[in-house]
Amino acid sequence: MFEVHGYAAKSATTDLVPFTFNRRDVGAHDVHIEILFSGVCHSDLHQAKGDWGNSNFPMVPGHEIVGRVKAVGSAVKKLKVGDYAGVGCMVDSCRTCESCKKDLEQYCQVHTSFTYNGTEQDKTTPTYGGYSTDIVTEERFVVKISDKLDLKATAPLLCAGITTYSPLRHWKVGPGQKVGVIGLGGLGHMGVKFAKALGAHVTMITTSEAKGADAKRLGADEVLVSTDPKQMEAAASKFDFLLNTVPVSHDILPYLMLLKLDGTMVLVGALTPLDAFPGGALMLPRRTVAGSAIGGMAETQEMMDFCAEHNIVSDIEVVDMASINETYVRLAKNDVRYRFVIDMATMPKG
Repeated sequence: MFEVHGYAAKSATTDLVPFTFNRRDVGAHDVHIEILFSGVCHSDLHQAKGDWGNSNFPMVPGHEIVGRVKAVGSAVKKLKVGDYAGVGCMVDSCRTCESCKKDLEQYCQVHTSFTYNGTEQDKTTPTYGGYSTDIVTEERFVVKISDKLDLKATAPLLCAGITTYSPLRHWKVGPGQKVGVIGLGGLGHMGVKFAKALGAHVTMITTSEAKGADAKRLGADEVLVSTDPKQMEAAASKFDFLLNTVPVSHDILPYLMLLKLDGTMVLVGALTPLDAFPGGALMLPRRTVAGSAIGGMAETQEMMDFCAEHNIVSDIEVVDMASINETYVRLAKNDVRYRFVIDMATMPKG
């Protein structure tokens, strides 16, 4: 075991504070990463504040982790000391169930070890996340990052990136398709970039006309203002695929009506109940509503390689570790374009 410095929430009602804890020593299949940057995901805020009712304290948030490999175990093959590497939302799974055998570890049928506010495979040892100086993770759950990418802007790819890339790939989005991305935020801005790079005609669907210019800067071909009935009526039954990134409960019926025959809308944002909608909106003309959660490790590496090839990273604002509580206040107000990233060089060591 060795000592690590981090920031932790001690309860749902108190600020994050400096926190010292231990990481395990490097085993044969482990990778020790010196964390250089850690993204700030909206789920970090929800978990730290106990919004989802499953928070365990003390909690070290952070599941968008990038850094430099400091040591590797004797059996590690894909990484070496000095490589850039990343850790996302998972640090382990059973590895033997049907989902894990299909490289879909996020859907592990036994026990997914989430990067923080979770437990290791013993279901007892707590996991601590990326708001810390170092992490030790099993090789399978580490991705290699190209030195072509801006490392700090790569961090959010480990959550916001793979959350949007995975459904676009699974539903085979590509040239000749009309794709709508609903909501321009941390997830939505990545959805636009990926859908465009995959060759689709991309429409940003937003409640705010003011976001139109930024959507086009990110690569959107068109902007559809969902609060304008005339625009929505004109766009009815025109879309092959919709990526819905709205993070709160909402009425999906207006968006369903945008889908053409055999069109699909995939939910990646809202965890809370959605407004009821009539079954007929699905039956005619044979529309589908689906969900998707992050991605497996093989797909996450595929995404990282795709990003290196197409020079895709997140739009970010870098913050200091000591300002994390003020950052959370801003995050709650959606005062960021489009992701916060902590420079871990600013971590207090005392």
